[in-house]
Amino acid sequence: METFKDIFKNSFLENFSASQISAADTAITLLLTFLIGIFIFQVYKRTFQGIMYTKSFNVSLVTIAMVTSLVIMAVTTNIVLSLGMVGALSIVRFRTAIKDPMDIVFMFWAIAVGIVTGASFYLLAVMGSVIIGIILLVFANFKSQTSPYILLLDYVNSEAEKAILDKLKDKVKRYNIKSKTVTAENIELSVELRIKSGEIDFVNELKSIDSVSNAVLISYNGDYAA
Repeated sequence: METFKDIFKNSFLENFSASQISAADTAITLLLTFLIGIFIFQVYKRTFQGIMYTKSFNVSLVTIAMVTSLVIMAVTTNIVLSLGMVGALSIVRFRTAIKDPMDIVFMFWAIAVGIVTGASFYLLAVMGSVIIGIILLVFANFKSQTSPYILLLDYVNSEAEKAILDKLKDKVKRYNIKSKTVTAENIELSVELRIKSGEIDFVNELKSIDSVSNAVLISYNGDYAA
């Protein structure tokens, strides 16, 4: 009489171990993963909008995809190895700080490509990568009709503040007071606003308001935190 262990071994373990990947399949998988990795490399390079572009990180995306593909090919051919991989990879910790949220997107993209190609879903890997790449390129090249600015104002009384806000309502599309600092000598106001590029003449009008000592308009990327 067969025990559960015998049934499990005959029906699962032996069949799982029987599947082998040929050298041709390995070469095709790695080559396709490399080509998709190069596509990710180019998309990252063209859509990067951070402060300093790092080529080494971009190259690592290609490597991550290929290494992940190798791991998936290995674990799909041997259940013992797959369980060992789970234990080995569970101790891995990534402690490098990610400065740009888009870097996380590209890392997950590279890992996903490695997983999908390693599982031999080549069409899914190609079509998914093309669609994701097009979406990222479209958003990277999208230009808003309005630009974000920070307006810094120094004035001495509430009457000047009322005149400033009335002027902003007439001249800008949208504004939001980010911070207000009151001292014994003056009041400092930080205002986030959206205006069309080039329409900055209202700053001189703000300076001409009585009790306004200074008005500075600063262009920024929208990540200001007060």
